[in-house]
Amino acid sequence: MRTMLPANYYPAFKKYEHLKGNYGGSWWHQNKEFESFNGPILMTTNCLVPLKKDCTYLDRLYTTGVASYTDAVHIPERVNGESKDFEAIIEKAKTCSAPTEIETGKIVGGFAHNQVLALADKVVDAVKAGAIKRFVVMAGCDGRQKGRNYFTEVAEKLPQDAVILTAGCAKYRYNKLDLGDIGGIPRVLDAGQCNDCYSLAVIALKLKEVFGLDDINDLPLSFDIGWYEQKAVAVLLALLHLGVKGIRLGPTLPAFVSPAVLNVLVENFDIKPITEPEADVEAIMAGK
Repeated sequence: MRTMLPANYYPAFKKYEHLKGNYGGSWWHQNKEFESFNGPILMTTNCLVPLKKDCTYLDRLYTTGVASYTDAVHIPERVNGESKDFEAIIEKAKTCSAPTEIETGKIVGGFAHNQVLALADKVVDAVKAGAIKRFVVMAGCDGRQKGRNYFTEVAEKLPQDAVILTAGCAKYRYNKLDLGDIGGIPRVLDAGQCNDCYSLAVIALKLKEVFGLDDINDLPLSFDIGWYEQKAVAVLLALLHLGVKGIRLGPTLPAFVSPAVLNVLVENFDIKPITEPEADVEAIMAGK
């Protein structure tokens, strides 16, 4: 599902002809999309939604690593360096119906730092020519709250000379919009999964170097992050360590942000909550 989207971008997987694409959206749709997928599902992370009483996919739900679920088959860890044994999943797949089609289309991705840096000259030229006025990092987590429509609206309202850098499941709020490109550079550059936020930091540091800047905050770069859970803490701390200021977080602030912590973040890093899409877009494009 959501992790299969970036899997299609990894060069090492190109040799597998049966890796056909991505099915569905972000993690919180799984109660519905696992039903219509019809095939076996392997959970490798903590993004497993408790199954409903009338669900039909428990007998084709598998877990591995730190993930587990009552009555789901768990794939054991490697023994003596050998590969994990996925034979049970393969045999199950042979008995399942084909997935029910829910959508069609293509999404351009695979813009981790190596790929973007290979296009660095083209990106720099577009910035210098004024074709790209702003990069907006809209990475992080998705969730079921209606307030997360904010990120869809921001993507729609950003002017045509703004490029979105994304990673994590937050992208499912806007990665299927027809936002076009700027001289062949897609307006949504998807680096991949949550942990690929590292690539976005590398890109920012490289751009700082290319433009000969002393401070990352002097780049035409803004951060509008979708906050949800504990994994995002590492990303936020990494950005603060790099000295990034003016980060917008939403739709809620982290649970650990007490009034005292918030005061430190505001005073030292200018952390701010998201507001209304139109107002935030105006501020972002003005570099505020």
